[in-house]
Amino acid sequence: MDRPDPRTTYDRIADHFAATREHPWPEIESFVADAEPTSLALDVGCGNGRHAETLADRADRVVGLDASRGLLETARRRYVDRGHDFGFPLVQGDAARLPLSADRFGLGVYVATLHHLRPRATRIDSLDELERVLAPGGRALVSVWSTTHDQFDADRGFDTTVDWTLPDGETVPRYYHIYNPEEFDRDLSASSLVVHDAFRASGNCYAVVGPGD
Repeated sequence: MDRPDPRTTYDRIADHFAATREHPWPEIESFVADAEPTSLALDVGCGNGRHAETLADRADRVVGLDASRGLLETARRRYVDRGHDFGFPLVQGDAARLPLSADRFGLGVYVATLHHLRPRATRIDSLDELERVLAPGGRALVSVWSTTHDQFDADRGFDTTVDWTLPDGETVPRYYHIYNPEEFDRDLSASSLVVHDAFRASGNCYAVVGPGD
């Protein structure tokens, strides 16, 4: 099976993809609303920056990180167009090797991104990286697309591609690892993160996580 590179894929579809992602997910709004205020927050796989805006409700400063330079440019334009004066540093980087200092972020979201990484060892490395950069007592919300989604008829995790259709009709394949809930639990357990809560919603598995001892 062809496994397209996420960075190349999202650079190609960045403008159209960002235009369809206007509002934050309600699960993220709820998570952030319940979080303690912090000086620094992180959005891993920030895309067009919609969830970084939500994090700004609880953080003095928010860093948005994405592998796609094209998506980061859509985030920059979004912030300029909205006249944000609090600033969002935008960083191009690999979620499995975060170019960030350890023990810094009191709050984070890592949604709709982990399932684009391959193989499993890289996904676990990425979870370990999230643990590394979280401050003591920090919390992050992690999500992956799962077999509980009504699009799938499977009870085991699997690799696949999901096409994105551009306005001219061109289709661009995107690599996904579709998790089953038990597999997601296993990968979290294999990482250095501590799971504080877990739930399922809208075809996704979620976990509220923090750093280990």
